[in-house]
Amino acid sequence: MAHTGKRRPRVHVRLTLPNGGSLDEADVALIETLQKCRSIFGAAKLMGVSYRKTWLMVDALNRTFEAKVIETFPGRRGGGAEVTVFGQRLIALFRSIERRSSLAAAATLNELTASLDWSFDAQGVGEAREDRQD
Repeated sequence: MAHTGKRRPRVHVRLTLPNGGSLDEADVALIETLQKCRSIFGAAKLMGVSYRKTWLMVDALNRTFEAKVIETFPGRRGGGAEVTVFGQRLIALFRSIERRSSLAAAATLNELTASLDWSFDAQGVGEAREDRQD
């Protein structure tokens, strides 16, 4: 059955790095949000994530790479966070990987999409996937 909807398949990138670290869409979204608001607390609020989780993500990013991704300045007055030059480069590299992955997979995804059953009801799929992980 042909379907003319505008939804397209999307490639999600998660990099598992040789040193045990990782980099994914949530990490890059955090870096981009910090670039805009220059505050870990502000980024947490904008992203709908707890301050603690946001801080742990920043810490993990900074420990994963030799160069700092985010420079932090603790304290109420003058405190905040700043994305480093390396952090900006990390965003560019990740977005490049996303674009290249999507382009490389386009033909295969089109073939896969053409074979979808558009009457499929996705409710309950999450439970089935959770059961598989045990």
